[in-house]
Amino acid sequence: MLTQVADGVLVHVSEFIQSNSIVVQGETGVLLIDPGITGGELDELASDLRKMGQPVVAGFSTHPDWDHVLWDAQFGDAPRYGTARCAGSMRELLAKPDWQALVSRVLPPEYANAIPYDLFGLVTGLPLGATQIPWDGPAVRILEHQAHAQGHAALFIEERGVLVAGDMLSDTLIPFLDLDASTPIDDYLAALPLFERVADDVDVVIPGHGSVGKGGQLRARIELDRTYVESLQRTVDPNDPRVGPSAPLYWLADIHQWQMQRLADRAGEKAPD
Repeated sequence: MLTQVADGVLVHVSEFIQSNSIVVQGETGVLLIDPGITGGELDELASDLRKMGQPVVAGFSTHPDWDHVLWDAQFGDAPRYGTARCAGSMRELLAKPDWQALVSRVLPPEYANAIPYDLFGLVTGLPLGATQIPWDGPAVRILEHQAHAQGHAALFIEERGVLVAGDMLSDTLIPFLDLDASTPIDDYLAALPLFERVADDVDVVIPGHGSVGKGGQLRARIELDRTYVESLQRTVDPNDPRVGPSAPLYWLADIHQWQMQRLADRAGEKAPD
């Protein structure tokens, strides 16, 4: 079910860790951001758009994680954009003969047979450094950074006052760092000021996973993410409600420990003999 969260902006929430698919209404159709997750949910989303009489005229993937590069033939053949780095990651993956098996390995077991592969990852890269999505709707500013994944993009729909944060600024998920990057902590901390610079103009923030927040909650979410990442940097207890005793997802404590261990291993590898 699509729920309106701002003028001309609607959200569909998946059962898979509250994944948010975003619909932005334009002049002749909609921009569809990160549609997912299961085949049945994509069917539902396509049905809702048909009932609205709104064709999909453009798509966008905020980053190259499997749950953000899904598509369905019912959405038509509109261009599916992403940053140049996001599209490059998808081309590299899809060039491997066993790409589907590689994706299947990272899927939660309960979703392994529910994810459509036919149009998986077919993302068209925008020019390197592009700052706007080319479409006939409200201006959508691209805030690209390398925090969660290479080529990760948040989107600021200026005239609607909406920030689409990708896999950041969640009230339920801790920051997931790109631990394959050379400076994952620095990359994450460098991205947060991008959100702070637009915060005064944001009325609604939509994370990739979790609850939609009012603009007044944006700075608190930024600070929560910053505090968590700085705790990783200092190797101290994050004192974060998303991994504490009342955490909404019990397995996040394991993810936190895994990130701590990976960072410790990296530091050990770089330490002088």
